[in-house]
Amino acid sequence: MSTTSGTPPRGAVVSAEELATSAGIDHVLLKRVVRLGLVEPVAPGATEFPAASARRLKRMLQLRLELGVNLPGASVIVDLLEKLERLEAELSDLRGAS
Repeated sequence: MSTTSGTPPRGAVVSAEELATSAGIDHVLLKRVVRLGLVEPVAPGATEFPAASARRLKRMLQLRLELGVNLPGASVIVDLLEKLERLEAELSDLRGAS
């Protein structure tokens, strides 16, 4: 599932069970996270998730544990962190192209 960079291949998917196991949570908490819309399956009602969801979910749970942030708040923080990482990568690419 992973490439040498540690990033899952685009389009890679994991089952709900694999996602829960990877994040160290039970299926009840995973269902809650999905119901809240914090992690989304590949299609409505599907039981497979984008592989990148594992990293996202782990980050949310880490924020919850370390900072006491609730799950929706952790989701917003992860969204912002991911956006920042994309922007930094774009900036790095632009600097490299100069």
